[in-house]
Amino acid sequence: MADIVLRSALPADALCLGALGMQVFLDTYAIEGIRPGLAREALDHFSTEATVAALEAPGAECIVAERAGHLVAFAHLAHGATHALVAARPACELARLYVQAPFAGAGLGRRLLQEAEVRAAARGTRVMWLTTWVGNTRARGFYPRCGYADVGLTHYEFDGQSFENRAFAKRLA
Repeated sequence: MADIVLRSALPADALCLGALGMQVFLDTYAIEGIRPGLAREALDHFSTEATVAALEAPGAECIVAERAGHLVAFAHLAHGATHALVAARPACELARLYVQAPFAGAGLGRRLLQEAEVRAAARGTRVMWLTTWVGNTRARGFYPRCGYADVGLTHYEFDGQSFENRAFAKRLA
């Protein structure tokens, strides 16, 4: 993993970021196959246009992990985003931490998370928070090992359905 470089995402990364995001999203959430609502959700969030909009959103910051010119992971931050279960301010949401399957379990997610925390703290953020689907057991184990506390139940809704998520938060130095 020493040959992986972390850098800020550029607008030119949108095509590859969208494809990588869709791949990891489907690997994580399409565990029973793909239905229309899930397909729409993936396309709505990871088309090139949606990725460009996410990169350009106020408070957005995206850190990519690149290896030999290939994007293999990313962390997407939403500086200033708040959640009802997280009282401390200023806050930053870790909107996504996506690592391509061949690179999972080798410390890249932790490395990206640490970089995200450093960047958020440099902006004066007191707490980093995130939500993760209750069915994502890998994430639900990872974040507590990185110092994140489970702060409660929340929901994510799409296609007329509600999905249980857990919110996690960590105070930053």
